[in-house]
Amino acid sequence: QVQLAESGGRMVQTGDSLRLTCAVTGGTFSSYTMAWFRQPSGMEREFVAGISGSGNTRYYPGSVRGRFDISRDNGNDIVYLQLNSLKPEDTAVYYCAAGGSITKLTMAMPQEYVYWGQGTQVAVSS
Repeated sequence: QVQLAESGGRMVQTGDSLRLTCAVTGGTFSSYTMAWFRQPSGMEREFVAGISGSGNTRYYPGSVRGRFDISRDNGNDIVYLQLNSLKPEDTAVYYCAAGGSITKLTMAMPQEYVYWGQGTQVAVSS
């Protein structure tokens, strides 16, 4: 059984940086496309970063491109999300997700991902 566990979320101030970690157990980690989504309170879940199994392809929406960086360690089955220049609008629960072979065209679609973590809260104060 594949399980995902996020950590690293906390309250920070505007402009701060934070690194989120997602540890994956079970399955073949290097075969999974990994992604981070976030869900602000009362709003829809949105895609913030995705990375292919090899790590060679990364994709970000315009809202976070240049500020967020996704990476993975296939030796330790971990995926990271580095958040820089944080803004109050980045406040949300951040979720890690894993899926099979996913193309760049569908990487932002939550329905493409089979496994999800429980989320970690990031709060950015102004």
